[in-house]
Amino acid sequence: MNTRQDGGSNRLDDAARAGWLYYVAGNTQDQIAATLGISRQTAQRLVSLAVSEGLIKVRVDHPIANCLDLAARLKSRFALDLVEVVPSDPNSSSTTIGIAEAAAAEIERRLRSPTPIVMGIGTGRTLKAAIEQLPPMECPQHKVVSLTGNISPDGSAAFYNVIFTMADRVKARSFPMPLPVIASSPQEREMLLNQPMIQPTLALAAEADVTFIGIGDLGPKAPLYEDGFISESELKALQKAGGIAEIVGWVFDREGRMIEGITNDRVSSASLPSREKSLVIALAMGERKLPGILAAVNRRLVNGLITDERTATALLASI
Repeated sequence: MNTRQDGGSNRLDDAARAGWLYYVAGNTQDQIAATLGISRQTAQRLVSLAVSEGLIKVRVDHPIANCLDLAARLKSRFALDLVEVVPSDPNSSSTTIGIAEAAAAEIERRLRSPTPIVMGIGTGRTLKAAIEQLPPMECPQHKVVSLTGNISPDGSAAFYNVIFTMADRVKARSFPMPLPVIASSPQEREMLLNQPMIQPTLALAAEADVTFIGIGDLGPKAPLYEDGFISESELKALQKAGGIAEIVGWVFDREGRMIEGITNDRVSSASLPSREKSLVIALAMGERKLPGILAAVNRRLVNGLITDERTATALLASI
């Protein structure tokens, strides 16, 4: 077993070296083969392995004119404080590709600052994909606080809660919310949120300088439902009440108004930080999320947005 592990580690080392020679040093595959003493086919496979294993992070630094134009128009139309639009892949149905990388760059830029900040973090697939793109960093001057509970209904750690992954990656002080995502009753929620160990985390979340959150749709494959946080009957009740999307568990309608009761009176998440005093950035794209994104920017539930060309175009076309 140790031999296999060592062999796998050595192969990743070779892949990293080949990837560096190709993407950083600008070598051709023939040159890589000569340098490493391998065949051209092996060099090609190693470069591909470096990419598939996430050893290589590629960023395009040239601003794309149409993306810049869409970002400027979105910022003006919805009075947003930050907008970034990334290119769309017409052949992809992914709701993370492109915006996860852009979000990672924005998170990294803010964590590089020597001035201490409080960064709020939501949860979800897009945010998890973004955190996985972050390079290892040493940021002891910053505080990272989770807005959401990290316990699933079965008592396990919530899979898409990213606070621990982020803390490990950037070595910042982390403040998790050791609570269920949705409590079993309003009374339990109130009791949990009033615990002495929870109050400082809630206060810190309210003071966040910048917060990154996802927007989950409330369709048949709603993340809240698929991940087991709400039941099918609760999902249908939320839909019947007009719910179309959620941010850190809080469900809202097409006007951006919070749904009364049902699950909203049991959500253990912190309230969203002030959009007048701080930046709350949504990472969201795709047709299923479009109504929720539109409601969030219209109601100013968020004042920042990282999205893609197709979604930006659709938002601007909305009445």
